[in-house]
Amino acid sequence: QVQLVESGGGLVQAGGSLRLSCAASGSIFSINDMGWYRQAPGKQRELVAGITSGGSTNYADSVKGRFTISRDNAKNAVYLQMNSLKPEDTAVYYCNADLLSRSRFRSYWGQGTQVTVSS
Repeated sequence: QVQLVESGGGLVQAGGSLRLSCAASGSIFSINDMGWYRQAPGKQRELVAGITSGGSTNYADSVKGRFTISRDNAKNAVYLQMNSLKPEDTAVYYCNADLLSRSRFRSYWGQGTQVTVSS
């Protein structure tokens, strides 16, 4: 069974920084794309940042220049460094990984971690 476990959320003042971490564990053969999504109250879940197995990245326009996604393939982990945080970044952040496990390729999600930015 595959699990994605996130950590690093919390409460921070506007202009501050947080670093989110997500580690995948279980019967994993390989991981392709990994990413971070977020969902604010009353809004749809949206892609924040994504990274391929080769290290290519993409970002939502709203976070470009402030957030940085990275991954450690040896640890099956993905990270999100969030700087210059704004109140509108407040949301539950979810880790996502497209991976091959037990001959099945599918998308897995973490349980989510709350990020709250106060003004």
